[in-house]
Amino acid sequence: MLVSTATRSLLRSNGAVLRQNVRLMSSVASSEKQAAAAGHNTTAKREIHSDPPQMKSAPPLQYASQPTYLPEDAADEKEEEAATSGMADRFKITAEVTVSKIFPAGFGWQSSSIFAEEYLGYSADSMAFALTTGLGDAIGVMAGHCVYYAAKKSITGDDSINMERETQTGLLLASAAFCSGTAWQPLVDVLQGANLPFMQVFAGTWIGCGTAFYLGLRGARTILSGPCKYIHEPTYENSKTDKSLSAAIGGATGFFVGTDTAYLPAQNFLFDVVGIHDATPQLMGCAIAGTSTGLGFVAAQTTLNAIYPAGKLWNDGK
Repeated sequence: MLVSTATRSLLRSNGAVLRQNVRLMSSVASSEKQAAAAGHNTTAKREIHSDPPQMKSAPPLQYASQPTYLPEDAADEKEEEAATSGMADRFKITAEVTVSKIFPAGFGWQSSSIFAEEYLGYSADSMAFALTTGLGDAIGVMAGHCVYYAAKKSITGDDSINMERETQTGLLLASAAFCSGTAWQPLVDVLQGANLPFMQVFAGTWIGCGTAFYLGLRGARTILSGPCKYIHEPTYENSKTDKSLSAAIGGATGFFVGTDTAYLPAQNFLFDVVGIHDATPQLMGCAIAGTSTGLGFVAAQTTLNAIYPAGKLWNDGK
């Protein structure tokens, strides 16, 4: 009985231990399951966030579209600005020369022709008449140039206007104008005497008087460059600018042919514009003569302004 009782006690103790072990194992298993589940959930969560979080970036700043400027673009712009400025300067100088020299030249030539015929008794086909009109042309250029720049300096107060220089420039241009003015009447007489059409007389006068002006300009440079410090001696460079100026002066003398209403009036395209008729008052005739040379010069010089490269024309300020 004692054995049985001891055995039963031992069995009860072992059973209690066994049940505790079972519960312990169950608890461990349960904990492992929970840990596994937790691990699974953690893994799942990590899988969800395995990629780096995408930050919502602000849209790129929008700037107004601006052109890209390259060095060559800047150079092109400067060239365009210079070309525009140069063209404006060309026409400004053209206008000044027309007012200060070309109109006075035509006015002076016509005035001296009246003086030569009515007061000196020279016939229109004489050399004395030609020389007198040439002198009148030169006086018109000299007086017009000096008066214009003296008035401009007085009105504007521009101290850069050097009247000694302007006087010498006026003398240079007047010397050339004497040559073209002297050549005009004999040349027109020869061309009209050959019974040429008006346009051929017009063109021949343009070329002939333009050439006379150029030769006079070169000769005056040679003679006056010594005593006159502001007159440059003849060079290859100023020969090119002298040629372009002479071409424009030729245009002035060509339009002056249009004042003669007696020769082939039907062909004279300037008849109604600058024609001087027998009944035209003398003073008005002088003004018309100046207008004709001014129109011719502007027409010729406008063409030159448009076609000559920058820096190559007489009025480019070189």
